[in-house]
Amino acid sequence: MKTFVHQALLLLLIVTLAITGHPKGLHSLNYKQTLLEWPGFLELQFIAVIYADDIQFLGLNSIWGSSRAENKVPWMDEDEPETSEKVTQSMLDEKDLLTKIMKKVLHIYNYSMTGYHTIQRRRGCYVVPGGHFSHGFVELTFNNHDYIMLNEDLETWSVVGKAAEMIRQDFEEENFAKYMREYLRGPCVEGILGLLQYGEKALLRAGTPKTHVTHKVTADGKITLRCWALNFYPAEITLIWQKDGSNKTQDVEVIETRPSGDGNFQKWAAVVVPSGEEQRFTCHVEHERLPKPITLRWESPQSINSTMAIAIAVVLGALLMGAVLTFFIWKRRTKGKEKQSLSSWLHGNIKPNL
Repeated sequence: MKTFVHQALLLLLIVTLAITGHPKGLHSLNYKQTLLEWPGFLELQFIAVIYADDIQFLGLNSIWGSSRAENKVPWMDEDEPETSEKVTQSMLDEKDLLTKIMKKVLHIYNYSMTGYHTIQRRRGCYVVPGGHFSHGFVELTFNNHDYIMLNEDLETWSVVGKAAEMIRQDFEEENFAKYMREYLRGPCVEGILGLLQYGEKALLRAGTPKTHVTHKVTADGKITLRCWALNFYPAEITLIWQKDGSNKTQDVEVIETRPSGDGNFQKWAAVVVPSGEEQRFTCHVEHERLPKPITLRWESPQSINSTMAIAIAVVLGALLMGAVLTFFIWKRRTKGKEKQSLSSWLHGNIKPNL
C-alpha cells in the first residue's frame, strides 16, 4: 500500500508552478481520468484531461491513438518541452495506478477482465480572490455503482459499495486523506496561480454576456419566451424568469451552460406564457462581469418599430439642424473673409486651406 500512496503522490504533483500572480475571481484546476475495459480492445483505454477553469489545456486519449499529453491552448505551446514530457509520464503512471485499482475491484466482485468496466477519477481545487484555497474534491467511481469521495473536511471519506469500502480502509491505514489535503491546499493552488500567469488573457478575460429575449408561438397556440445569454465568461451565470416580480418555477426550462466554441459560453431559459401577457414576464440575468443584474422583457415588433422610428426622426432632425446651423455660420464667416483673407495671407498670419 505504501507504493500505492507514493505513486498517487507523484501523480498529484503534476502541476507545481511557482506563485506569480493573484486570481481576480474564483478559479479552479480540475483533473479527470477514465480507464475503460471494452471487448475487442487488446489494451485498457485511458483518457486524461486537465482543465483550468472551464478550459481544457492538456489531454491524452489512447482511444485516438495518442500516447502523450497534447496542449489544447496556444499559450501552453510556449512552455518548455520537458514539462509536457513530465505531464505525459505522470498521466501514464496514473493509468497504471487506475489499472491496479480496477484489478483489485474486479477481484473483490469476482468479475472477469473481459467485459465492459470503467473507472473514473476526478480531483481538483478552487481558489478565491487573493489566491487563497476555497475547497477541493477527490472522487473515484467504478462501473457507476462503487463510489468513494473525500468529504468537505478533507479528513474523512464517504463510500458506496463493497469495493469502495475496502479501498477506504486502505486509504485510512496510510492516512491518504492527509496527503490529499496537503496536495489540494498546496501544489494544486500553486498550479492554478501559475497557470493564470501562462494563460492570463484567456483565464482572466472579461466576457460580458450579450442578452436578448425571443418570442415563439407553438403549434398549440402557446407562447414561449426564451431568455438568451451569449458569449460570456466565466461559465457561472444565473437566469431567472419572474412574473409580476415573483420568481417563476412552473413551465420554465433552463438548459445547462454550454461552450460556444470560442472559449466563451452560452445559456438560455424559456418560459411558457399566456398570449397577451408577455409584458408581465421579465428575465433577470446575473453574472460577475455585469456591474449589476439586468432585467429583460420581450419587445414586440410594434414597439421596436415605433422606437426605431422615433430614433430615426430624432437623428434626422439633429442632422438637419446641424446642416442649417453650419450653413448660416459659414455664410457669416465668408462675408468678412473676402476682405480679411487677402490681407491675412499677405501678412502671413494664416494659410489657405488647400
